[in-house]
Amino acid sequence: MSKKYEATKPIYLQIVDLVCRQIARGEIRPGEKLPSVREMAIQSGVNPNTIQRSYTEMERMGIVEARRGQGSFVLEDEGIVQGLQQSMQKEIIEQFVGNMKDLGFSSREIIAGLQSYLKERDEDDDSLS
Repeated sequence: MSKKYEATKPIYLQIVDLVCRQIARGEIRPGEKLPSVREMAIQSGVNPNTIQRSYTEMERMGIVEARRGQGSFVLEDEGIVQGLQQSMQKEIIEQFVGNMKDLGFSSREIIAGLQSYLKERDEDDDSLS
């Protein structure tokens, strides 16, 4: 999982985002144990203190819980997955719409462009079947 990190956002928050995406995609399930701080530090190529800060942040966000002597676990609540998906969807849409508005597109133009794009993609998907 070792990767390049953006200079514009703290690494611990980028790791939080990565784990949240894995939870939202179902790669990490509610109730599942996260890698130990040391394991995750090695996988991510960062200092263990950075991982500890990430885990603490996710605990503060109500996504994971630390169990004394056992490690950190994703909370056993299916609502967490839905909440993460909705939150990420909103964030991506806000970014997309903001970028399009910055380019001067109206809401109607954005919707038309998105519909056109999705139609083309659906046609491409159908041709692969």
